[in-house]
Amino acid sequence: MEQTGQAAPGGDEPARTRVLVVDDDPTVSEVVAGYLDRAGHVVDRAADGPGALRAADARMPDLVVLDLMLPGMDGLEVCRRLRERAPVPVIMLTARGDEDDRILGLEVGADDYVTKPFSPRELVLRVESVLRRARVPRRGEAPVLSYAGIEIEPGGRRALKDGRELSLTLREFDLLAYFLRHPGQACSRERLMHEVWGWEFGDLSTVTVHVRRLRGKIEEDPARPRLIQTVWGVGYRFAKDGAPEGAGRPERPEEALPDA
Repeated sequence: MEQTGQAAPGGDEPARTRVLVVDDDPTVSEVVAGYLDRAGHVVDRAADGPGALRAADARMPDLVVLDLMLPGMDGLEVCRRLRERAPVPVIMLTARGDEDDRILGLEVGADDYVTKPFSPRELVLRVESVLRRARVPRRGEAPVLSYAGIEIEPGGRRALKDGRELSLTLREFDLLAYFLRHPGQACSRERLMHEVWGWEFGDLSTVTVHVRRLRGKIEEDPARPRLIQTVWGVGYRFAKDGAPEGAGRPERPEEALPDA
């Protein structure tokens, strides 16, 4: 494991966030690490999946930048194993045009993705955006949200369904919190992408994948959703009463995704 940068000195200064960069291309890894280091992050590097898991076991990072195409153990498997260890945010690096693989990355829990070739400055902005959303609010900043048997504690980033804690990724948590703040409102996928992801534009299938994953964790029957309902021609609505309005019908063709 390689490391660049040092932790912030002095007990009064905030700790620098730690980012693990996993890429078998040493040039890409070095450039990305350099940009992140100059942006104020402590950077660890690994060239393959086993190295990434060893680095995470030694010290869990605040975020992982993970190449999809790795020798031996691919990025999808690395992401799965990281998610078993901790809810660490993951930004996946994918080759342009590999839509199926990108969707699979989102399915296994990646919070964001950047397609190659990419601007290192854009990647740094994506890293900082994800880290901002992952930070725990100070006590008293965000009230507990409770609705339809679901309770969210923004201060501790905990979500419960009927008293049972849910295992949610960063984006799944933010998406659920947004729905609970806007019960009964029809929300387009464009609006969700802007409000939850902070993107002005992007692939709307990202929203579709996360809604599908979230339904799998909070619905009694994800095939007949009672809470997150599809609003035909618009997007989604978090039902006020949990009635199965429009449930059981398949997604519209434009919302359909390739089979995993």
